[in-house]
Amino acid sequence: MKYGELKDLTKDELRQKEAELREALFKLRLRQATTQLENPMRIRQLRRDIARVRTAQRAFEAGPATAPTAGPTAAPAKGGS
Repeated sequence: MKYGELKDLTKDELRQKEAELREALFKLRLRQATTQLENPMRIRQLRRDIARVRTAQRAFEAGPATAPTAGPTAAPAKGGS
């Protein structure tokens, strides 16, 4: 899953997506505990997908007005002789 796919989702859809991913992660962890997990890298992938969803949720809450600035407004003065 890519972040670009998540940007267009609504707040409720993001919440539902996070719940689905957490459920899948829980099931994979249970399978790992019983040594029935075929692809252990899937756990890492799910954790990262959850992080992407949470990032999209935070961006949704913050709104578009929180774009980072280009840099500091004034450069610090350098001491000279």
